[in-house]
Amino acid sequence: MADDKKSGKKGDGEQSQKKPPKGEAQGKSEKGGKKGKGGGERTAASTPSFAPKPSSTEAVAPRLLDRYKGEVMAALTKQFNYKNSMQVPRLRKIVVNMGLGAAVANPKIIDTAVEELKAISGQKPVVTRAKKAIANFKLRAGIPIGAMVTLRRSRMWEFLDRLVMVALPRTRDFKGISRKAFDGRGNYTLGLREQIIFPEINYDKIDAIKGLNISFVTSAKTDEEGRALLQQLGMPFPRDLIGRG
Repeated sequence: MADDKKSGKKGDGEQSQKKPPKGEAQGKSEKGGKKGKGGGERTAASTPSFAPKPSSTEAVAPRLLDRYKGEVMAALTKQFNYKNSMQVPRLRKIVVNMGLGAAVANPKIIDTAVEELKAISGQKPVVTRAKKAIANFKLRAGIPIGAMVTLRRSRMWEFLDRLVMVALPRTRDFKGISRKAFDGRGNYTLGLREQIIFPEINYDKIDAIKGLNISFVTSAKTDEEGRALLQQLGMPFPRDLIGRG
């Protein structure tokens, strides 16, 4: 009987030790509910993750790119008797460069040049810096002296379309562009004296008239092929202006 009583007391003691207070039990259940990776039950409802829906709007190809694929490639193939479509010259990139020698005395002109190039091209330009120090020009190595931007793909075609159709006709006493500004490998560089020919530039906000160079890098192997490519894309060489009223 004594053993039974002792065993009963021990059993009661073990049961009393196993039963935690209500506060501890609730705390443990709350902690267990917060566990997600350990396999515990989640008490809070998790928010479902939804995948973003694809956009229903389709990107419109540049007008000049469609013209190149539909008309220019056929015209160049007929003119130069290409046997493969990969031989047809194409436009690789357009580099717009604005050199500013006045930035040596007035560094703030770089900021306006960057904003104007950004408005013209639709892409953020890169500030170019001097590589060498020239004492005669008070030029130190590393100071900003210009800005440039490289355009490819859709922005390249859209910029060329605006240049040919809008900007160049706004040039004063415009008589066409030079046919001799090729580098011997089918690449062409066009120099403009004023940036205000672009309609994106607000004339009332400019601080100075800035010139810029536009380089057209093509896959043509000769100047004749590069000239024919740019002519088909609408570049107004002097021969194209003959007969226009």
